[in-house]
Amino acid sequence: MPEIGEVARIVHYLKKHLVGKTIAAVKTQEDDIVYGKVGTSATAFKKAITGKKVLDARQQGKYFWLVMSSPPHPLMHFGMTGWMKFSSDDTSYYKPTKQEEEPWPPKFWKFVLETAEEPKCEVAFVDARRLARIRLVDAEGDKMRSTTPLKENGPDPVIDRDVVTMEWLTRKMRSKKVPVKALLLDQANISGVGNWVADEILYQAKIHPEQYSNTFSDDQMKQLHDSLIGVCKLAVDTLADSSQFPENWLMRHRWSKGKKDGGKLPDGTKIQFLKVGGRTSAIVPGVQKKTGQVAGDVSADAEGSQDGADGASDEKEDASRTKTARRTKASGKAKTNGTQAEKDSKPSKPAKRGRGKAPAQAEDEVDEPEHEEEDVEEGQGKKRRKTAAAASKSSKKSAKDNAPKEEFAVPKDEDHLGRRRSTRISKA
Repeated sequence: MPEIGEVARIVHYLKKHLVGKTIAAVKTQEDDIVYGKVGTSATAFKKAITGKKVLDARQQGKYFWLVMSSPPHPLMHFGMTGWMKFSSDDTSYYKPTKQEEEPWPPKFWKFVLETAEEPKCEVAFVDARRLARIRLVDAEGDKMRSTTPLKENGPDPVIDRDVVTMEWLTRKMRSKKVPVKALLLDQANISGVGNWVADEILYQAKIHPEQYSNTFSDDQMKQLHDSLIGVCKLAVDTLADSSQFPENWLMRHRWSKGKKDGGKLPDGTKIQFLKVGGRTSAIVPGVQKKTGQVAGDVSADAEGSQDGADGASDEKEDASRTKTARRTKASGKAKTNGTQAEKDSKPSKPAKRGRGKAPAQAEDEVDEPEHEEEDVEEGQGKKRRKTAAAASKSSKKSAKDNAPKEEFAVPKDEDHLGRRRSTRISKA
């Protein structure tokens, strides 16, 4: 996913080729996800942009927008695979080994802007997975950051350097108890930090990504703040060109996973990969030590008390669904083939004192107490089978009315010790 540095790269090219130019023509393709999910359409976008002059290009974290000569202004987010391509320049920050000439407009384009001035330039927004978002914001250009969704996002660590102070970060960290990487990735806290940037920040600060945010010392908080500002600023200054990153950056070596002699730093130190907040994290255990509580260190009792409140209703709901499914399944079987179900079931042991526990098979087929009791006490006679079939078809009320009145009575085909008599002997 394009992060703070990659978005800064596109803003750089927009300033270079589009700012100060008039949009002479706009081509769009309807997409009810990329446009529609944020309340606009390709038709509305085309109408709003055509003929206007681009005054500026700006950024907040992973969001960027064009300031037009009049509202509305296009606000964009790349999602996982979005990008912008220029007909007169190469904006890619990763150069594939095999160079191929790409057609124009490029594949997966959503809109193409054409400038009126010479030299003409076309700019295309592309997205293969349709996770990007393109919207129109009806506000003054200098008020864009006061509108949704920008105002719901946290400060940008480069643009808002005066906001993201060590004191601000310390308060933010200690007000929550979440894995530190999860806090960094949450755009409501800090704008622009994505997966690789977060890993780099934590590696440079020598902090383990799973450690809880409220467990760090003042010295560690300073290390984290310095790393946050330093990594983000360098990513923006270099326009996310990894060839310009320092040799001691994890980003230079993390992509060798799976290759021969891969997954290591130049000095042979091993790079490990684990899941934190649902994202793959690259860490160097020899550098990033756990100095406080992490998610895996929480005791079973603590987990139970914490998860109990959140999970109690879910457990009850799951249990209810299971019981309902069993009852439905049993009801269908009883209606269509009650007699066959009785033949297939194994004879149950007679109940001793009190109400006996239903056999597992009976519980799976009929999850009703009245039916369970009947399965325990009845024999294999033809008369008993008819009674079971009739009870399965009847309602719960009827089943209760027809249930045996004496729970402790010994069935006729059993002796006083509860042993089943042989049918052959009884006939004799």
